[in-house]
Amino acid sequence: MADYKHVMIYGEIADGKIAAVTKELLGGARKLADELGEELRILFIGDDIFEPAREAIAFGADKVYVLSNPGLKQYHTEFYMAGAKGVIENENPRFLLFGHTDMGADLGPRLAFRLNAAIATDCVELSVEPGTKQLLRTKPVYGGLAMAVYSSDGFPQMATVRPKSLTPAEKNDESKGEVIPLAVDFDISSSPVTILGKVTEEVEGIKLEDAGIIVSGGRGIGDPEGFKQLEEAAKFLKGDVGASRVACDNGWVPTTLQVGITGKIVAPQIYLAVGISGASQHMSGCSRSKTIIAINKDQAAAIFKHAQFGVVGDWKVILPAFVNKLKSLE
Repeated sequence: MADYKHVMIYGEIADGKIAAVTKELLGGARKLADELGEELRILFIGDDIFEPAREAIAFGADKVYVLSNPGLKQYHTEFYMAGAKGVIENENPRFLLFGHTDMGADLGPRLAFRLNAAIATDCVELSVEPGTKQLLRTKPVYGGLAMAVYSSDGFPQMATVRPKSLTPAEKNDESKGEVIPLAVDFDISSSPVTILGKVTEEVEGIKLEDAGIIVSGGRGIGDPEGFKQLEEAAKFLKGDVGASRVACDNGWVPTTLQVGITGKIVAPQIYLAVGISGASQHMSGCSRSKTIIAINKDQAAAIFKHAQFGVVGDWKVILPAFVNKLKSLE
């Protein structure tokens, strides 16, 4: 029987840098590895990625595996899975973690099937069970109304982790580690699937997921004109605008602004929820916010159960008054 040891992360590179979700995984996985008394290892797959991959050592990785080849420049499920499977079967990690991104949510379950392992997806918390040293994986269930904790007996014990759920690792340039180049030992030309192109959506300013302040509107905003007022407030606060699914479905704002279990997952310092009822599907996308401020005319709205601060009343009166007060304090 294989001796399963260590914690391994599948790392992602975005715009030539370690992706934010990978830094979050490094932060959370470092704690797991320290508790186990074992190494933290990370695997990167792509092309010309040695420089950003090497930086993972500064973020806490003990060993960095790099599978680099021009044929792997774009994500290709079959090739990336073949490369990752080979490394995993050779290294036999105890825990294997992915970000719950487009790539991780696709690659993780496929690998779990081929490794005959169990995987919990979209987790928001990870811990080591005392005694058994099993990976405990916590994830929302029933549309975010409850949290469930999963464990399994087989190895590797796998999970995909929701972005913004873990505290990112802090960079330490004095950290020591090892970078291990890997060779491609499978035929990249063999796939019946050909990637014809990649379409990148252009976003002006900061990404919603990275915003420190979000002013988000829901059904109570009423129309597109109302969201223009939210945009003005967000601009003054140097933040970004978000929305509930209802607002997006009504065409008041683009779907790219949707916050929730089927939209963006955010964790800003301040989440200003305006005219949002607080349905579980929406709160699943913003519950990790440091401070939630709610404005709603319905004093029984569920949003007030989640908010640290709340105001009952007409947002058209309250929000401008709030912004004007802040301006007077400048």
